[in-house]
Amino acid sequence: MSDSGRRKRPLVADRRYPKTAKAPAKKKTPASPKKAAGRKTARKPARRRNPVVALFLAIIGFFWRIIWALTWRIGAITALLIALAVGYVYATLPALDEVLDGRQRGSVTLLDANGRNFAWRGDQFGGVVTADIVSPHLKNAVVATEDKRFYRHFGLSPRGIASAIRINLREGRGPFSGHGGSTITQQTAKLMCLGVKYDPAKWESEAAYEADCRRGSLSRKAKEAIYALAMEVKYSKDEILTIYLNRAYMGGGAFGAEAAAQRFFGKTAGQVTPAEGAMLAGLLTAPTSLAPTNNLERSQSRAALVIGLMRDQGYLSEAEAREALTNPAELSEAAEAQAGGYFADWVMSSGPEFFTRNTTEDVIIRTTLDPRIQDAAEDAMKYIFENKVREGSKAQAAIVVMSADGAVRAMVGGRKTKVVGAFNRATQALRQTGSAFKPFVYAAALDMGYSGNDVIEDGPYCITVPGSGEWCPQNYDRKYHGRVTLTEALRTSLNIPAVKVAQSVGLDLVRRVAADFGIDSDLALGPALALGASESTLIEMTGAYAGILNGGSAVTPYGLVELRMQGDSEPVMTATGGIGERVIQQDAARELTWMMHKVVAEGTGRRAALPDRQTAGKTGTTQAARDAWFIGFSADYVAGVWMGYDDNTPLTGVTGSGLPAEIWHETMVRVHDGLAPRELPMQPPAGYSEFSEQPQVQRDRNTRSGIENLLESIFGGNVEPGQAPTPESQR
Repeated sequence: MSDSGRRKRPLVADRRYPKTAKAPAKKKTPASPKKAAGRKTARKPARRRNPVVALFLAIIGFFWRIIWALTWRIGAITALLIALAVGYVYATLPALDEVLDGRQRGSVTLLDANGRNFAWRGDQFGGVVTADIVSPHLKNAVVATEDKRFYRHFGLSPRGIASAIRINLREGRGPFSGHGGSTITQQTAKLMCLGVKYDPAKWESEAAYEADCRRGSLSRKAKEAIYALAMEVKYSKDEILTIYLNRAYMGGGAFGAEAAAQRFFGKTAGQVTPAEGAMLAGLLTAPTSLAPTNNLERSQSRAALVIGLMRDQGYLSEAEAREALTNPAELSEAAEAQAGGYFADWVMSSGPEFFTRNTTEDVIIRTTLDPRIQDAAEDAMKYIFENKVREGSKAQAAIVVMSADGAVRAMVGGRKTKVVGAFNRATQALRQTGSAFKPFVYAAALDMGYSGNDVIEDGPYCITVPGSGEWCPQNYDRKYHGRVTLTEALRTSLNIPAVKVAQSVGLDLVRRVAADFGIDSDLALGPALALGASESTLIEMTGAYAGILNGGSAVTPYGLVELRMQGDSEPVMTATGGIGERVIQQDAARELTWMMHKVVAEGTGRRAALPDRQTAGKTGTTQAARDAWFIGFSADYVAGVWMGYDDNTPLTGVTGSGLPAEIWHETMVRVHDGLAPRELPMQPPAGYSEFSEQPQVQRDRNTRSGIENLLESIFGGNVEPGQAPTPESQR
């Protein structure tokens, strides 16, 4: 049976999932040429890559994956090691207050007689200052000059380092030689010597330790970077700046901003002006050579550059910068005086070494210096050399002024008065004294009972000196003056009477009197002792004359009144000089003062006379005029002047009665300005009459004097004229 005409029964699956109706067939439209071409291109098989290129790219990719894997692992390990190193250094960093004073030595502050600072020595630390209490001008100047991105970096400045390397290479140096690109944090780390403390057992000296701290090797730079990062973690930015401002050396022995401000400007670090702040910040580059006490003009020029940086970075307005440039910073009076000059050097050298030159503590010394008198001496020296000495002369001079008890009030050790550490001709130069020694000959005689009225023969005289032969002294004018009194002999500085008197009283006694008065240098053994053949220093001679003024007691010149540790109220030591034991009787000292007054009033020292008061003194000129002296006193002060050449070249046309007496006069006129005149403690010899040309003497002048009789008994009769003269006589 056929089923072709029968409908097929729907399958169960068809009923379960009915077919969707077919959409009516769309009429085909011809494809656009572009689509057709696209379809035709897509159907093309892909072009095969060059096997060599593929292999090359595969190799590069392989190595890149290895390098990347190594790089991030090494970077991670390096970062971890740096973090560990920073953490270790962080753990070892001390507290802030323990690192502010970085000195190895202490300082000495010297006060004058009025209690004011006039000098500093050693490494001075003026006290702790913080970044928020210093003058904002100083703080801004430091940041502008040393690290303008200080508040924005993390302790290191890659831009600064790259810039420094570029500059170094451009200037023909190594990449790490010259400009370092260090941040303030790195500089502070270096100031702290990366935490390494000074150990005398390890380092030869502090200089070697400091040199090692400032080495610039690559390994050192790496350690410095680690230390700087640790500091950034440990301290705040202002705390780092505080350490820097306290530890940085700023020249002139000043460590830290406070010490520098006090030393150079006489004010605190919180009071400095923009010009002063710029000068202090400028010192950080080269503190020794740029210190204003060494070269003020160079320091001001450097400060001008800093002011420009402050203006460019917005710390100063145009008007403020212009004002700072127009009125540059100037030194204070104490700083301008070059830290006390010769006097401060002398006090430091004469004090205990462990409290002065090598102190590890801060010491304060009160001294005898009178700044008014010091200025008077310096002005007098300058005046004479500018007006009375030929231009270009290399002659030198020294001045000492002291009170009758030996307290030194002023000291000038050479023509250049604004110096530190220079050769001090007042205390270090041993020079022959010439006739300035004669007062001690007459002091010995007067103490033995001789009188200024005693007469002695000034005539030809020779002595046989054992081992040297015959010696015949002569007077400066090479003349003989017959019978003269001891007063006249001293007044006109006659040599032959002085030698006779010394022989009469005994050379041993003359040496003892001179030594007891404070002339500690080796004294000549022969008769030339009386004419000043021995050497001495100006301060010794001036101190010995002070003994005559005070009535015949020994004097030890001194400048130190009191020494105490900073912060202590009780002194560690007090004055080490002053009046000592009596050397000659007071009456003898008063009579000798009268005789020396005649030297100034009527004799060789007339140029030294003061117009309104009594003075006494003595001139001195040595063989060939190599040394010229004038030493004398008023009732208030003793002053000594020496003049000569450092190489012993003879002076031309200069004697003690000339330029030294004039320097003394100019000094003492200034010293006594405003002081009421006082009479000298003096008395004339017994029987002296002011109205008689010849003194009334108590001895029979028709016979030989006791001195002459004694000399004749020792040496025999006088020699005849015409015998060998001495070397050039002394006056």
